[in-house]
Amino acid sequence: MKLKYTYALLILASLLFVFSCKKEEKEVEEKEFGTVADSDGNVYQTVKIGSQWWMMENLKTTKYRNGTYIKAIGADNNAWSTTTKGAYSAFDNNPDFVSTYGYLYNGYAVNDSNQLAPEGWHIPTDYDWKVLEKELGLTETEVSNLGWRGSDEGDKLKVEAPEKWTEVSPVWGSNESGFKALPGACRVFTGEIADPGIGAVAFWWSASSHESNELWYRSLDKKFSNIYRSHTYKNYGFSVRCVKD
Repeated sequence: MKLKYTYALLILASLLFVFSCKKEEKEVEEKEFGTVADSDGNVYQTVKIGSQWWMMENLKTTKYRNGTYIKAIGADNNAWSTTTKGAYSAFDNNPDFVSTYGYLYNGYAVNDSNQLAPEGWHIPTDYDWKVLEKELGLTETEVSNLGWRGSDEGDKLKVEAPEKWTEVSPVWGSNESGFKALPGACRVFTGEIADPGIGAVAFWWSASSHESNELWYRSLDKKFSNIYRSHTYKNYGFSVRCVKD
């Protein structure tokens, strides 16, 4: 009798384990997705992460929300470094990168009153990024710190390895969040493309000012699994993600 009772308990435990696994799989399957279009007609995939809706792709519009064209700056580094108007460029001035990585925008475009984000969306504030980071696992204290913060939250943002990111063990993108972060590199204040570039690093603006000519931003790196927070001058060129109003 005791043997039968023990056997029944083992079956029950197995069923509970299978049910819990299926429940976790179901939760992944039920992640919410959508789309949004910009002023150029580009359509972006979107995902709900916690309470927020985020673009799953970097912005690649050449127009503000009201249809006004954004200034395009190519290989002229001096033009990039000296402008105080909103501007964008392709990585290494190569348009072939745009379909995958989007454009690099300066901070003046991010803060332009013509609105860079599509209708119903906005450039994330520093607070918006903190909300996302806490959803990924950072603590209330960690999100306000400078530099590298957390543990594997950056890997949860990165597109699932080994796609796009240069592989560096034990860093391994899981895309657990659905954010699909890509290593789109950046253009520095001199107008030059920062080394090591595509495949190694990613930078995204926030719309929040630090000082009169600086904005907060976030960064990921091929060598690290966590998330970097700092601020810099508006004449840098970073990728842009948008979050729903």
